[in-house]
Amino acid sequence: MSEKQDIVEIRIPHNKIEDDNFIREKIRAKKKNLGKHFFYHILKRSIDARQKIIYYLLRVEISNQKIKVQDFYNLISNYPALNPNKEVLIIGAGPAGYFAALECLRLGIKPIVLDRGKDVRARRRDLKAIQQDHKVNPHSNYCFGEGGAGTYSDGKLYTRSHKRGKIQNVLELLVAHGAHRDILVEAHPHIGSNKLPGIVSKIRETIESNGGEVIFNCWITDLILEDGKLRGAINYDGKEFRANATIIATGHSARDMYKLLDDKKINIEAKPFAIGVRVEHPQVLIDKIQYKQEPRSEFLPAAPYKLVSQVEGKGVFSFCMCPGGLIVPAATSPGEIVVNGMSLSKRDSPFANSGVVTEISLEDLSANGYTGTFAGLDLQKSIEQKVFEIGDGSQKAPAQRLLDFIEGKDSTDLPKTSYIPGIYPAQISEVFPEWIHQRLREGLNMFGKKMKSYLTNEAIVVATESRTSSPIKIPRNRESYMHDDLVGFFPCGEGAGYAGGILSAAMDGQNVAKGVARFLNQN
Repeated sequence: MSEKQDIVEIRIPHNKIEDDNFIREKIRAKKKNLGKHFFYHILKRSIDARQKIIYYLLRVEISNQKIKVQDFYNLISNYPALNPNKEVLIIGAGPAGYFAALECLRLGIKPIVLDRGKDVRARRRDLKAIQQDHKVNPHSNYCFGEGGAGTYSDGKLYTRSHKRGKIQNVLELLVAHGAHRDILVEAHPHIGSNKLPGIVSKIRETIESNGGEVIFNCWITDLILEDGKLRGAINYDGKEFRANATIIATGHSARDMYKLLDDKKINIEAKPFAIGVRVEHPQVLIDKIQYKQEPRSEFLPAAPYKLVSQVEGKGVFSFCMCPGGLIVPAATSPGEIVVNGMSLSKRDSPFANSGVVTEISLEDLSANGYTGTFAGLDLQKSIEQKVFEIGDGSQKAPAQRLLDFIEGKDSTDLPKTSYIPGIYPAQISEVFPEWIHQRLREGLNMFGKKMKSYLTNEAIVVATESRTSSPIKIPRNRESYMHDDLVGFFPCGEGAGYAGGILSAAMDGQNVAKGVARFLNQN
């Protein structure tokens, strides 16, 4: 073999994944001219569990010289000096806002990040309050605060949005800020909600140490509009923040921002979204179904699943599946119940949970009496508030055994759950309008035909999973990323309707920052 590096793809039994000699023999079988001594580096790793023997599929780089493993520190160590005449306000410190800020630094623009919530460390106290004391802080919770919803909602790093940007660059930036290198290798990378806070705080350190600003407890309640342009924002105590351009990346749950934009006669639109429940199984059951093993091999991760069905032309699908995970309370205001899922880095909880949701089209909304820009948001709120009202005033969530839900039976008792605030038996049919409830029931019944043993009363259905995506879209120009009607306003991320998860939000932030740079260069 010449000195240039080469790439091979091999398949090995899962229990040989840590056997260096076995991997080398597999590589030699593919590359006959390899000598006794060579170096290799795994570029990609995925699992093939379709047959009785479970395999790892490896894409491997090989060389007769030691392969240098990049540390990516150069990505965050060589920012240029900032142009004092170019500043951008970034409202929201989630993945869209923070990656927009990093991109601004790379482009020589000073980012000023404003977030209504607290830094990741202080935010933990409010998460404990909602979990254990059932108290919801409307500015600091599982959705609001440094890092956004993704920080404490699992940290899955896969997306279908490959056309939106360079996924590899986002992953490398995360590694540069402390994420494990495995996220560069795994087919479905994951960080974990116990690791993400440290990474998020290091991103803030990068922003601040290179001339940017990050300001917490800064709830924006008004916008500065002058001569048809967005000139800045005003926070709750009247302080003004002005800049050459403003990125709004407030996430899918910042309902007050949508109301503010509407009050200012800034165009926003209703968009399709999805709503449903969390379904929680014992992880050992999902492992047995997916791997056909009991117990699961120590060389295999907690098994995930992905299911899709069609009910009368409408999709019902699993969403944000969390193997070895936990169900968490994701309400952003008192008087509502919202649930979400997360996993820690080891994914070692005895439970597996997934959102199971149905698409809600604009036609669905209008046919059921929800009209106007806030049609989807009104439906969301009505369901979340109803779930709260049938309870005892706490964050306990209504739940039903899975087969009981499908068959319309009462669950006289419930199994253990990962949901710390607690659950109580209820007919989930009381929570949803009949058309949503029926669609979920039929969709889940179809899941059971696709995944044997999925339908069991060992599993529970917990209401309600309602924050899958924004029911509002803030329109923008495809080329400039600026709002169609307001100069200097750049909608961004999940809250604007252009992303759905950490990776796609981060890439959208980068793209919008580039749009800001073009705008500033022309003005």
